[in-house]
Amino acid sequence: MHSVPLLELGGVILGLAAVARLAGRAGIPAIPFYLITGLAFGEGGLIPLVRTEEFVRIGSEIGLILLLFMLGLEYSARELVSTMRRSLGAGVLDFVLNYAPGFAAGLLMGWGLVPAMFLGGITLMSSSGVAAKILADLKWERNRETRLVLSIAVMEDLAMAVYLPVLGALLLGGLTLAGLGTVALAILGVTTLLTLALKVEVGLSRMIFSHSDEALLLTILGFAILAAGVAELVDVSAAVGALLAGIVVSGPAAEGARELLRPLRDLFAAIFFAFVGFSVDPASIPPALGAAAVLALVGVGTKLATGWAAGRWAGLEAHERLRAGAALVARGEFSIAIAGLAAAAGLEPRLAPFSVSYVLILAIAGPIISRVVDAAIRRSEAPAPSE
Repeated sequence: MHSVPLLELGGVILGLAAVARLAGRAGIPAIPFYLITGLAFGEGGLIPLVRTEEFVRIGSEIGLILLLFMLGLEYSARELVSTMRRSLGAGVLDFVLNYAPGFAAGLLMGWGLVPAMFLGGITLMSSSGVAAKILADLKWERNRETRLVLSIAVMEDLAMAVYLPVLGALLLGGLTLAGLGTVALAILGVTTLLTLALKVEVGLSRMIFSHSDEALLLTILGFAILAAGVAELVDVSAAVGALLAGIVVSGPAAEGARELLRPLRDLFAAIFFAFVGFSVDPASIPPALGAAAVLALVGVGTKLATGWAAGRWAGLEAHERLRAGAALVARGEFSIAIAGLAAAAGLEPRLAPFSVSYVLILAIAGPIISRVVDAAIRRSEAPAPSE
């Protein structure tokens, strides 16, 4: 009996391993290589995969959950809530600076009001998954600016809780009570999860901890995935649910989770980034590439400006502001989801390939810009050689 799906899956994982080695030797982030590998194995690529698609999709979801869960392990609920309170202005600035370019571009290209509103959301949303991977790869997790990046990511997700139901209502022809109810439920869900995180942090961590690595791994992994699922039930993204779940865990449980989950995170994170490319038909990219590149260049500038201004309000140093802006540059899973919603609704046919091109450019540029910023900061902080 032949098992073609296993052969395909094994080929994908070995391909990811090869590009990870290549990236390591070149000293650059592996994320762009994972995306390109996904393009090669995806629909329209060199070796299109069909039978393993469902496993790769689920694996990519687990990868995103683990990326955000482990990032949440670095912070307490009180730290995040305090940063969000101080960063409300930064969230507003982020929305204004990064929504406007996409909205304006949609109107300038003659797509109409509703497609332009979709494109505005696509240019707004930073990729939580890419940002988390950047912070882990460059050892920025405990830096002061990371809390600011997390608070902006959570506020963007709250904005999506309002934005997506409104867009859905517009597609159906107007705002409805059901749509407004979805908005209210999503906001209530995030508030409830944060409140629970403040209340149960110590007791839950004691309950989760075990001296058995096997039991602790299974408990932590199950808890992270379950929390992501509960978040989706209350119309909050699984990514934010996983982030809040990580924030709740502290003490010995958090320390053990970091060590045990790191290999799993790296495996499934690679699958997550490959899946972004896997879902794209490479033939749809070249016609949209030029205009998408121009908008992506604007997107780099607006996210760097967001990090710089928000960091200044938060009292961060210049190098910390640069790191915050660089971590926010990449777009990813949320932007793809918004484009998918538009495509499913039969909206402007040029929107999906344009959005995918835009996301791929910035998903590749974000890690590279972060690495360049990190290297420049390290050089500037290095002691001058003695005469």
